Amino acid sequence: MGIENLIPFMITALFFIMTPGIDTFFVLNKSIGQGQKSGFYATLGINTGVLAHTFFAALGLSVLVAKSTLAFTFIKFIGAGYLIYIGFLKLNNKEGFFTTENKKLNENSKNDFWAGFLTNTLNPKVALFFLAFFPQFIDVNQMNNPIPFLFLGIIYALIGIVWFLILTLFASVFSQKLKSNPKSGRWLNKFSGLVFIVMGIKIAFAKT
Repeated sequence: MGIENLIPFMITALFFIMTPGIDTFFVLNKSIGQGQKSGFYATLGINTGVLAHTFFAALGLSVLVAKSTLAFTFIKFIGAGYLIYIGFLKLNNKEGFFTTENKKLNENSKNDFWAGFLTNTLNPKVALFFLAFFPQFIDVNQMNNPIPFLFLGIIYALIGIVWFLILTLFASVFSQKLKSNPKSGRWLNKFSGLVFIVMGIKIAFAKT
């Protein structure tokens, strides 16, 4: 397969995935506000984005983005704008942070997958990270072979799914305590909105 030091890769990948970032916050936001189902769909969306980045890297498209200032900037601002858009929706949401109606939960769950997918895919820093991280565990003679990239990407996504599902489980349990406080939903909406906006601005100023 052209893979070297697979176990160290898995351990290192787990630590990277566990490090709090946009994906972690997104899953926690969905799990606490809308329950396990939304957290599950958000998890699948984010890790489908991971597979998309892996596919792009395997084809060499990520290298083109990394080398092209125009392409990187274009994707960067789309991703930043999307996060800022989500943030303003949160700030202007009058219905509260927690969703309890079954109809709304079902509708939101369908959108959570795509929201998670776009949040991850439109972050060019993820592409740059994979380009820097994966080659360290690929045989130098297999660098032009897409199979090792795809294999490592699948493993990375599977580890991410397991970790984010664990977060989803604990976060949804934690949300039950928060729901007992009527004011908590309003403040969580404001807080999550501001965090999304800050993350969007951070991506907007990211450099290759």
